[in-house]
Amino acid sequence: MPKPYISATVKQLVFERAARCCEYCKSPANYTTDPFSIEHIVPLSKNGLNAPINLALPCLGCNSYKFTKTEYHDPTTRLIFPLFNPRTMGWDDHFMWDKTFTLIVAKTSTGRATIAALKLNREEVKNLRYALAAIGVHPPK
Repeated sequence: MPKPYISATVKQLVFERAARCCEYCKSPANYTTDPFSIEHIVPLSKNGLNAPINLALPCLGCNSYKFTKTEYHDPTTRLIFPLFNPRTMGWDDHFMWDKTFTLIVAKTSTGRATIAALKLNREEVKNLRYALAAIGVHPPK
């Protein structure tokens, strides 16, 4: 399947709407070495739309772990739940920071499933959060 065209205007909208942070792990694009990409929350292969309502800004790590997943098991209940959708769900409804601001803690089954599926607390991201918190630019506003 050919890569869908996303206009420069829509790309700018997605970056601005996300405040240039990964919409899943909240890593800021300005402090990462890998470029961010625009992803389809519901993949085109699963009949997702190529429209702003279905587009998110993930970092490379979150995007590669998400791939075409739209649901995953909650490690606590072992039941399947939808992954966090940044267009229809509030981040603060499903996640919070620990007291050090280095770990994302789940508030819900969707939060736990998303943390597990996308590995939101992978070592590299925790290290980045620690360094950014030390210079006062984390957590994002």
